[in-house]
Amino acid sequence: MTLSRRKLLKSGAAASVLSVLGSLNPIAEAAAGEIRAHSLSDILSMSPADAAQESKAVQAAMDVINNAAASIQDAKVRAIVLEIIRNPAPTIAGADKESVTKALKAKGYIPESRESAYPVCESTTNAPQAFSSAPGSGYASHHAYPGGLATHVALNTLSIQDLLKNYNGVFDCALDADTAVAAELLHDLHKPWVFQWNKDNSSRREEPCAGTGEHHVLSIAESMKRGLPAKLVVAQACAHDHPGNPKSEASVVKWIDAASIFAGVDPVKAGYLAADKKTLPLPRGMEGFAVHLADHDFVLSAPACKWSVEALRQLAAQQYGIQNEKDFNAFRNYVLAQLTAMRLYAILSAQGKEAFAAEVARAVRN
Repeated sequence: MTLSRRKLLKSGAAASVLSVLGSLNPIAEAAAGEIRAHSLSDILSMSPADAAQESKAVQAAMDVINNAAASIQDAKVRAIVLEIIRNPAPTIAGADKESVTKALKAKGYIPESRESAYPVCESTTNAPQAFSSAPGSGYASHHAYPGGLATHVALNTLSIQDLLKNYNGVFDCALDADTAVAAELLHDLHKPWVFQWNKDNSSRREEPCAGTGEHHVLSIAESMKRGLPAKLVVAQACAHDHPGNPKSEASVVKWIDAASIFAGVDPVKAGYLAADKKTLPLPRGMEGFAVHLADHDFVLSAPACKWSVEALRQLAAQQYGIQNEKDFNAFRNYVLAQLTAMRLYAILSAQGKEAFAAEVARAVRN
């Protein structure tokens, strides 16, 4: 079977003949398939949540996430994970914020200049936005568009499932699937809180906490607060680094310690840290290493998103007459949510600007 480049573009499968043959993941099939194009005026009036809701790719990613959560065998863990995905409410924000902020400053986990250790929180029972509408990271990083969190977590979840299969099959490691999959599903659970959308259609700037992005520590703390097993919490904490050497393990210990302040728990008594608070519980579980490996989507997706946005900015000005930042952000949010930044960069890098523009035109009606 041979197809011309023109036919591939027309079919919405410019990145690969595989999409025409129907052998792609449902997320890629959704992005490559028929898209309900909107006029530029409609796009500029959309909220980030609207853009995510319009995206078949985002909805397909949420199906991957929910199916993985439903596969968890432990009924209690499964119920908690599904509830967090449905409503990632910041229950940890119900603590005495002043005391928590003071304790974090005392350990040097947040700067003295910070007024509060918490992002803006209007409710501890309802998330500020749906899991499905949050970006995958800060507005200059990976999957930085509405629904980017869903596409990021879906890929990571598929990655952890393959890693479990490979390590267990090749080395007979018997890694615990419930622990590893649940930890991967929850590793970024508070990005909907941290990356709330601004009035100019960009997302909130993330603050640091304990030497990493605050979303990581807040997410670990939420899992602690919800009563998830210690083994799972520790594996989740390893997403940003692994305990394979003293320096890296010290970082994981620090994040767990900071999260325990938010959650109001003793990390040793809860089983998150060894008695001396210098290491993770011994012997160290292997699931955390797998979670860390599966969270490396950003290595490619961060620069791919950056370069896709740069190309979009040029296209928006030259072809669509978009000049101001708020309008460009709305345009960017909609286009990336429908097509994904990874798909667009794959087309740009392999086929060039003309094919990139043709792909964008699938989502924008003249």
